[in-house]
Amino acid sequence: METLKLLRDYFPTAVFTGRCLVFVSEDWRVELTEHKDSDFSKANAAASIIRVRISKKALDGELITGHYEDFQLESLGELAEQIEKYVQAAIGTNLREESI
Repeated sequence: METLKLLRDYFPTAVFTGRCLVFVSEDWRVELTEHKDSDFSKANAAASIIRVRISKKALDGELITGHYEDFQLESLGELAEQIEKYVQAAIGTNLREESI
């Protein structure tokens, strides 16, 4: 959850639920979850994996999960930039400037 808490500062419109970061609008839901490698036999732990899941609201209000992508970058700034570019390309909205 460390990385998600740091990303929360980068994306001010996100809501941290204690389990994930969520961006919600009338048409979209973007969810960021953190996954760590559970292999404790490795000497150097790799960066956490941040899964970005994008869902679109259907006409009946149900969420339709479209696609997801996993990001694993050491630099927090680069991680946030790449997530922002990915989501912006997928839904056409800038996460940092407005609520999606």
